Amino acid sequence: MSFLKGLLLLASLLLGAQAAARQVPIDDFFKDAEFTSISLSPDGKHMAVTVPQSDRTVLAVLRVSDKGIVGKWDFGENRHFRQVLWANNDRLLFNITFKTGRYDFETARGNMYASNIDGSKRIDIPNGEYYRVVSLTPEDPRTILVERSLANAYLSTLDVYTGKVTTVATAPVERGTFLVDHEYKPRFAYGEMNDGRNVTYRRDGDKWTLVHESERNGATYRPLGFAADNQHVYMAKGEQGRPETVVLLDMQTREEEQLSSNGTVSPSAYLWSSDRKTLLGVQYEDGIPYWDWIDLQHPETLVYAGLVKAFPGKAINFLRPSSDGRYLAMRVYSDKQPSEAFLFDRQANQATYLAGSMDWIKPGEMSPMKPISFKARDGLELHGYLTIPAGSDGKNLPMIVNPHGGPHGPRDEWGFNPEVQLLANRGFAVLQVNFRGSGGYGNAFEGKGYRKWGTAMQDDLTDAVRYVVAQGHADPNRVCIYGASYGGYAALMSAVREPDLYRCTVGYVGVYDLDAQYDADFAGQKFGQSYLKDVYPESKAERMEHSPAYGVARLKAPVMLVHGEKDVRVPIKNLHFLVEKMAAVGKKPEVVVIEPKEAHGFRDLKNNVNLYTKMLAFFDKYIGTGAQAAAGTP
Repeated sequence: MSFLKGLLLLASLLLGAQAAARQVPIDDFFKDAEFTSISLSPDGKHMAVTVPQSDRTVLAVLRVSDKGIVGKWDFGENRHFRQVLWANNDRLLFNITFKTGRYDFETARGNMYASNIDGSKRIDIPNGEYYRVVSLTPEDPRTILVERSLANAYLSTLDVYTGKVTTVATAPVERGTFLVDHEYKPRFAYGEMNDGRNVTYRRDGDKWTLVHESERNGATYRPLGFAADNQHVYMAKGEQGRPETVVLLDMQTREEEQLSSNGTVSPSAYLWSSDRKTLLGVQYEDGIPYWDWIDLQHPETLVYAGLVKAFPGKAINFLRPSSDGRYLAMRVYSDKQPSEAFLFDRQANQATYLAGSMDWIKPGEMSPMKPISFKARDGLELHGYLTIPAGSDGKNLPMIVNPHGGPHGPRDEWGFNPEVQLLANRGFAVLQVNFRGSGGYGNAFEGKGYRKWGTAMQDDLTDAVRYVVAQGHADPNRVCIYGASYGGYAALMSAVREPDLYRCTVGYVGVYDLDAQYDADFAGQKFGQSYLKDVYPESKAERMEHSPAYGVARLKAPVMLVHGEKDVRVPIKNLHFLVEKMAAVGKKPEVVVIEPKEAHGFRDLKNNVNLYTKMLAFFDKYIGTGAQAAAGTP
């Protein structure tokens, strides 16, 4: 190697090291994305784009050809556009949801709306907050099929120009969904009852026949869509609560043919042909998402499979294509890159870049997210993700355990996570665990967390830490735990149960007294009351034992607490009660961040920058370079 080449190589290595070490500004991770959803018109000429703007989401319709704006809608503070649907090429339907906090569920406030794509002839659909779209009816572009649930489920036609609703069928499901065949006749109704039971009904003539019933965490059997012959139906089937498989059911013989199965996780997405008559593929999020192709002979399958191969190392979510199948829309993302939207023209065999959600993020500066799996102490197989800071050797690192919220139903997934990437960018490994009770692994796995919030679910986190330490990735003396909502509960509860394992703990809008949640917004609804009855420990004494506030005497780790005063999902009384209990044993949190105008998770960018600045300083003090400097170690 020549001297000049050696200098160039050395310079390249130094520049690479500097790029990997650059501290990306906090606001780059938390400022509003350029879009949250994109949907394509049936003729492929327009796209509807939802754009977050601090305290709201706005909607715009753009021409695909030149991205010129055709129409724009803004319903004001705390209002967000969701379920944007093209009723036909000229008319949109959309729901306006109400959300105040970053981690809140969105609740419908106001009505469903219909509008021409230029914003004209907008109508408010009466009682629209209760409606969900079941199917388009292309033969009659004036109408669509919608459903609503009260004491029963109702299927109706909706005129998208006048708002007139006409009931077609009623089914005995309290939180129900209909499946219609290709003649738009109702054939199935399925869903949950208010007490948590899963039910599926088949329509026989004018009567509904119960074909499946199970408890909240039991078996599943639900229809996905009809095949082209209208006699075979694709079904998702989870026997004894195991992960769902996809089967093809013959409606006449009742025989089933298995089409797709993973064994570890249930399907996360389904891909249909443009005429909605063939299930082409099933997506699974077992580690890194992948597609299992069902009908390899279908010409559209070959195109989709080719597009997947065209983006190696990335995952693809396919959006609804144009009605003729010519234009295919998709979102492409990875662990190090936020999603980008593309449009593929089958006729021209060409992909067009539409938009990037966070173009300012540089994937080369982000950190890889690796799937992991291990056995819990009772032999249960668990899965999760370990993010290793870019440029590190992946050994003996300071680590932050980051349990997800929920806890029942949500799960951690592979993909770009701004919070995780920020922590990794500052040199911390980040461990995410799909502990028992998480969604995606079958109803039985989710049910294993019921009444185990403060025991087995926390043991799963402990076992995960020990596994990663045994692999040599984490320094056992430099581990902290941080989470939001249920994750905030887990951060404090794990620090109480394992006082010598964690060097610090951060609870963000967390539950610290289980009984305080009886004052949460969802607890006033029948479904919420049934949920708490099923998942909470039954007795007051057990709920106290599972509440971190009652175990603070065992707490050794320094504590940071974060909450919004307007939080109705996890009332701030949780924080105040925890602080009182700590004071009673001579302790107090080291850092407390309370924002008077925030709710269940901060939205304001300045508030987020302030929060994460303090959080990073807290972590640095106890497991970062600050801790090493204080200890006199290199």
